[in-house]
Parts: sequence; structure tokens; C-alpha cells
Amino acid sequence: MMPSLAKTIPLKILAVTLFLFASAPSWGADFYKGFTAAIYGDYETALNEWRPLAEQGHTKAQYYLGVLYENGEGVVQDYKVAVKWYSLSAEQGHTFAQHNLGVMYREGKGVPQDYKAAVKWYRLSAEQGHAKAQNSLGYSYQYGEGVLQDYKAAFKWYRLAAEQGHAIAQYNLGTNYYNGNGVLQDYKVAANWYRLAAEQGHADAQHNLGYSYQYGEGVLQDYKAAVKWYRRAAEQGAAKAQNNLGWLYYNGRGVLRDNKAVVKWWRLAAEQGHAGAQNGLGVMYRKGNGVLQDYATAYTWYNIAASNGNEDAVKNRDYMENIMTAEQLAEAQALARKCIKSNYKNCTP
Repeated sequence: MMPSLAKTIPLKILAVTLFLFASAPSWGADFYKGFTAAIYGDYETALNEWRPLAEQGHTKAQYYLGVLYENGEGVVQDYKVAVKWYSLSAEQGHTFAQHNLGVMYREGKGVPQDYKAAVKWYRLSAEQGHAKAQNSLGYSYQYGEGVLQDYKAAFKWYRLAAEQGHAIAQYNLGTNYYNGNGVLQDYKVAANWYRLAAEQGHADAQHNLGYSYQYGEGVLQDYKAAVKWYRRAAEQGAAKAQNNLGWLYYNGRGVLRDNKAVVKWWRLAAEQGHAGAQNGLGVMYRKGNGVLQDYATAYTWYNIAASNGNEDAVKNRDYMENIMTAEQLAEAQALARKCIKSNYKNCTP
């Protein structure tokens, strides 16, 4: 879904639009009136101004009508109508409309899912320099959606978008350098791209940059820097970062050892289904570190982690079965069922 117009159109664009349409023909003035209304959340006025223009072939009005219908702003959400307006605008060469139409085809919104059609529209937009479309086209090549898988082509398009400051493309480009996909493996260059994306708030890039610092991949090993970047990602809800931040607290790397902090971060990751954190949380309950010792809860987390494929948890669960009574095991198994049913949110007795 496209972001809300009222939330995403910067004031500087409003100023530029004012300049462009100050002495424009009447339809320019009408477009600007609708544009201003949309910024302030008055979608009814925006629709009333834009629809007649769109029906006359005004490509920007067509594009923005598509956005309103896709988001259900001022109208009942209708992907088919959104596709109609995006298509009319895209066929006139509007680069944002071309990209959005590609997204609709990729996701099967308002049209049957069609990766090839998505690639067609991504390419038309990307060739006009639209960074989002360049990243999307890179993704299509990376995973072979609508085209033959081609890491070099993916790398090409990611780079073009990344050099325009597109955070997701910077992250994707860093990942390709890290894995050696379409380019020679280079941890140092990977870390540089991760940093650019991380500084824009990209959570996965923050996690990966933290990992680079933790293990000294492409940068000097620095546990404090790892903590910094893991924390930023963890606070955005990234489960991998929450798990790794918990591990650093557990081992006192880059921070003072703090069992309560370990439990906090592992619990947050465990509740998102991270098997390693689930196993770790079981360890904390078994030992009574940072929490009151509780074999039933420990067994619950081991059991869940084991079912999610964690091999250490299988061993830990089996160990608990040998030291717990039949009554304790029955309680723990009932707790595990309750925990799973609650999507890991209700996992204590």
C-alpha cells in the first residue's frame, strides 16, 4: 500500500508545486488546489478537483487518484480502480505510476498476479531514474520473478538506486557484496553500504552492521559498536537484533553483564518466534538468571524452540524431561500449548 498522501508529501514539494502552478493554466490551479487539500487530509476536495482533470488526461491527477483508491483515502478502497488510474498515468510515462502499477501486478492487487508485467513497468520507471523502481527491478532479478535470475543485473539496479540514497537498495547492495552475489565478495564494502542504510534507520541494515562489528567482518571488531547498532534495530522490533543484543548482555561483550536485560531482549525475540531466543529464555528460567527459577516455563520454551528447529533446545528439553516429575511435565506441556495458542504472549504459569 502507498503511504498516505497527507503523511508523506513534504512541505518543500508543496512549495515547488506552488511555484510551478502559480501562473499555470486553469487545470494547473485546480490540480494544485487538490494537492493542497490532500496534504491536509481533505481527500473529498482532492477527489473533486482531481477527477475531472484525470478524466481529461492529466497524468499527475490520474496518478494521485490511483494513490487515493489504493489507500482508501476519501473513497472506498478499490484496487481495480487504483489500477485503472495508475495504468492511464503510466501509459503517459509517469514514472511513479509506472512503479506503483508494477507493484500492483507483483502483489496481485486489482489485477491477476503477473511478475512479467510487474517487471515491464518497473523497467520503464527504472529507466527514468526512479530509485524505488530500480530497487524493485533489482529484486526481481535477484529472485527470478518475471525474469531469469541474474545476480549481476540485480547488482546493477540496486547500485543505481543505492547511489540515489535509497535505503533498501543500499541494504540489498550490501547483502550482495556480503554474499558475493553478482560481484566479488567484499565484507568491507558490504559494511559501508550497510552503514549508509543503517544511518537512515533501516533495521535489517542496522542488525547486519552490528553483526559486522561483533565478528570483525569488514570492520575492526568492536563489541560496543555492535551493541549500538543491534540496539537500534532491536528497538525497531528486529528479532535477530534482539536475540544478538541479549547474547552480548549474557556474555558481557560491549556492555556490563546483565541477566535482566538478557531476559528482556530474548523474550521480545522469542515472542516473535526466534528459536534461538526461545532456547535462551529456557536457559534463563532453568537457571533462575534474571527471573525466578521455573522448570515448567523453562521446559515450555525449550519445547517450543525444539519444535521450531533449534537443536540445542532438543537436548535441553530432553534433559528437563529426565529431571522433572510427571506432574511437572504435564503442567509444562499444558503451558506450552497455551503459549503457542497465544502466539508466544502468554507463556508463564
